[in-house]
Amino acid sequence: MLPDLDYGEMPRALQQILERERPEPIATLPRRSFLKLAGAGGLALGAFPHLAMAQGTSADPATSALKPTEQPSAFMQIASSGEVTVTINRLEFGQGVQTALPMILAEELDADWALVRSRNGSSSAAYLDPRFNMHITGGSNSVKNSFTQYRELGARARAMLLSAAATRWNVDVAVLRTQAGTVMGPGGRKLGYGELAEAAMALPVPEKVTLKNPKDFRIIGKPTTRLDARAKSSGRQDFGIDVRLPGQLTAVVARPPVFGARLKSVDDSAARAVKGVKAVLRVPLDRGAEGVAVVADGYWPAKLGRDALKLQWDTAAVEKVDSEKQLVQYRELATKPGPRHFEADMAPLATAPKQLEAEFVFPYLAHAPMEPLNCTVKLTGDRAELWVGTQFPGADNAAAARVLGLKPEQVQVNVQTAGGGFGRRGVGSSDFVVLGCEVAKAARTAGLNAPVRTLWSREDDIKGGYYRPMHLHRARIGFDERGQVLAWDHVIVGQSIVTGTMFGGRVKNGIDPTASEGMRNPYPLPMRLTMHHPALNVPVLWWRSVGSTHTAFVMETLIDEIASATKQDPVTYRMQLFGDKNPRHRAALQLAVDKSGYGKTPLPAGRAWGVAVHECFSSVVAYVVEASVQDGKPVLHRATAGVHCNLAVNPRSIEAQVQGAALMGLSMCLPGAAITLKDGEVQQSNFGDFAVPRITDMPEIAVHIVPSAEPPTGMGEPGLPPLAPAFANAIARLTGKPLRQLPFNLA
Repeated sequence: MLPDLDYGEMPRALQQILERERPEPIATLPRRSFLKLAGAGGLALGAFPHLAMAQGTSADPATSALKPTEQPSAFMQIASSGEVTVTINRLEFGQGVQTALPMILAEELDADWALVRSRNGSSSAAYLDPRFNMHITGGSNSVKNSFTQYRELGARARAMLLSAAATRWNVDVAVLRTQAGTVMGPGGRKLGYGELAEAAMALPVPEKVTLKNPKDFRIIGKPTTRLDARAKSSGRQDFGIDVRLPGQLTAVVARPPVFGARLKSVDDSAARAVKGVKAVLRVPLDRGAEGVAVVADGYWPAKLGRDALKLQWDTAAVEKVDSEKQLVQYRELATKPGPRHFEADMAPLATAPKQLEAEFVFPYLAHAPMEPLNCTVKLTGDRAELWVGTQFPGADNAAAARVLGLKPEQVQVNVQTAGGGFGRRGVGSSDFVVLGCEVAKAARTAGLNAPVRTLWSREDDIKGGYYRPMHLHRARIGFDERGQVLAWDHVIVGQSIVTGTMFGGRVKNGIDPTASEGMRNPYPLPMRLTMHHPALNVPVLWWRSVGSTHTAFVMETLIDEIASATKQDPVTYRMQLFGDKNPRHRAALQLAVDKSGYGKTPLPAGRAWGVAVHECFSSVVAYVVEASVQDGKPVLHRATAGVHCNLAVNPRSIEAQVQGAALMGLSMCLPGAAITLKDGEVQQSNFGDFAVPRITDMPEIAVHIVPSAEPPTGMGEPGLPPLAPAFANAIARLTGKPLRQLPFNLA
């Protein structure tokens, strides 16, 4: 059955085809209305001012000391039916926090998992990261940083429910227990959470609670189907792009061909003549540029209007980056002195019995999430409301307030589920949110008093900037016949992604640590690392796993080369280097080796093993892969992952994350997986010239998790970095030639 589509978003020819097949509408209750009704049937925690006051202004000093991030009222709703709705303090964009965080809270609450639901949060102070004290989804920190927080939220609410039941039955709370959403008392008495919720949440919130012993977990650690699985697999999931408000208009923006360029002239007569176009507006863009927004009653007329614009651009005052010239510049920089991240004695290089020199080149990469960027803005009097899939709702709230001339408290950001992001929805400049506000403000000035959704096309997304930076690495390594590294002189050249942002304080002595993360560790190597961060007119940003996207490839392919040069098995060599100080690396690699059959199972003719292991965001992932070369092209057949992320909250989501990360890691290897510039213009525009893996590229993947009861570490990104070097190491075994660039070049 076709979904209830907004045909105004489509070309008219396609509208006519679909209209002929459109079924009779079925009366359904919108999800948001359903939740409102479900809450109305019982207690919507935090919806009643007197309950919020009871929790926030209790006479108990301990209660008043609780932060908003510690109060159950902002994170839970319990309906009279016993249904528990958990608010997540992160952006859900495919990593599974919409299930993992409710699992954590429900575990300590002793909820009936069949009755647990989830919903998105907002820019409210309650949803700050409890460690960083800011709104953030990034660094694979969601479960890691909120694990204890959500356990305590569930435990506090459970304690309040027990207290309410004890009062109702006039018994000591110590004789009560809970199970699957029910309080149980003496004589077989039972009360469902829905029956107790209103009385419970009027009580003071306990500051200190006793958490479960992990051996008693019945929800955490169990492979669990994601709460959003049915909606996403059936096409019913709403994303930011799907927001529809009464009277809403859609805007698309014409951007300059070179970053930072401004307009010379605008001829918008043909655009204004397009049916459905409401306004054509000049708007300021990111990095001092200018653009033209076409506002219409749907995406298609807005696009046609933009296509009809006749624009002349002034590019004289902006730098025009050229990828070929940039590589020459980087190579020259690599020969010059620069700030040092690591220091070590390089004298042994001159006398080392074995030496290795290597240069690695990594291109710019676009994030290219399946849902392009979008932001819907509604301006009403002196207030603004935004609907957007964002990793930084707090920063975006502040940016929107600045653009609109409002106070932050006059702006509300409603976080929407996003269709991917990989870092692109967490921008220090809030570029796509600022743009949405600029367009909405200009539209209101033009007399359009309606919500405006600013939407990026795929071409806008790929050509619109904020890429994983281009990097060049150079290494000179001296080692002996046993593979002991005597000296490793290394240089990295690449733009800084944090300089000039709210994270700029991380830059010390001219070094952006995000560019070097993943270098050297866990191997005890005498390394001297020199860094260069040239400033260029190309917007750059973190990309899933940040610096490890290039450092893991360099480290793990060079470690393999040293093992090969000294005739050692690459697994054995790594295990020796780990020593006794890296048990998690050892465990992850051994698990991958054991499950893959490495060294024991004969491979088909023409295939070879490849191995790599890497830690990022406190988790370790090892891959053992099987690969071949067919018709001159590298082919990845099979990948076995060993994962050490401490306690696995939801093993099924971890498996999915590693599978997705491995596929994204594979994308870096494919021909055409690069963003290049010529005379300042990005040469790629869509998936036809910026390669992404197809279903035929997907290898067989098996994911195995090292058992642990330690607090969980991040899993959104760690599965990506070691895939490409494992693949490259297998190809090098077949060809006898190391791969020194991404995407692969076997010529």
